Amino acid sequence: MSAGERIGSDRATITTVRLGLHALGIGTGARRAVIDAVAVAAENHGVATLWAGEHVVMVDPATNTGRPASRYPYSADGRIAVPADADWLDPMIGLSFAAAVTRTIRLATGVLLVAEHNPVVLAKQAATLDVLSGGRLTLGVGIGWSREEFEALGVPFARRADRAVEYVAAMRTLWHDDPATFDGEFARFDAVRVNPKPAGRVPVFLGGNSDAALRRVATVGDGWYGFNLAGVDAIAERTGRLRELCREVGRDGAEPTVAVAPARPDVRDVDALAAAGVDELVLVEAPPGEPAAASRWVAQLADRWMPALRG
Repeated sequence: MSAGERIGSDRATITTVRLGLHALGIGTGARRAVIDAVAVAAENHGVATLWAGEHVVMVDPATNTGRPASRYPYSADGRIAVPADADWLDPMIGLSFAAAVTRTIRLATGVLLVAEHNPVVLAKQAATLDVLSGGRLTLGVGIGWSREEFEALGVPFARRADRAVEYVAAMRTLWHDDPATFDGEFARFDAVRVNPKPAGRVPVFLGGNSDAALRRVATVGDGWYGFNLAGVDAIAERTGRLRELCREVGRDGAEPTVAVAPARPDVRDVDALAAAGVDELVLVEAPPGEPAAASRWVAQLADRWMPALRG
């Protein structure tokens, strides 16, 4: 549902929420045949978006640096649920395979750690995927939380949020201008041509649940991807805070699209999520390892969730 379909600042009349599926790229979701099966089944059953996250580097809980591993901000114990030795695909490449077997479903990174990338190269990659998919890419980005990952890539961990925001501006310049010039603190280029341009305007969603993250959404984001939020009350509080921050910067609070992945999604919460301003409910699930079973698994998810989401 687009922002234009919302009626009233309290969102009380919302009747539809889209369904997203964050299932590709990790573990069984990193298998080529499973990617194909999940993507095709999701499109056929009305899923709006396929999401895939990113980590280039994972570390064991106790690192060899002599200090505890960085704390994961989306769990109570500070540990990410994905094992350090699990397969984790590059999301741009993984989503390109999903794009090749589908025609209409949207493709989203959720999230790509933009500060770890060269923004000129990333702009080229994103535009390429958007063109080849027929304008279906949403670029979800985050600032990152793993100091060890940044160190392994040779990227400063300090001021990564500032770097990420500037890289988004640099990429948008490359997508829009030809030739393109940008003179920032972290990125600079002069009269360069980077083609192809995206098929349309690539929406940039920002992840993170903190006030600082929501402020970045309010100032530079087309949308927000809230991850692993515990319950409807927490989601409603964060969407309300996002609207406040939008008003503070002179922006319509209904403008950023809201996609959330609840920690414990419950079909009975759909109306409350809609009233809170959620545009897309994202299920974070691991698919079965066999393609036929993965197709049936998607169908079962759709059978459970679609009737409630459609109102």
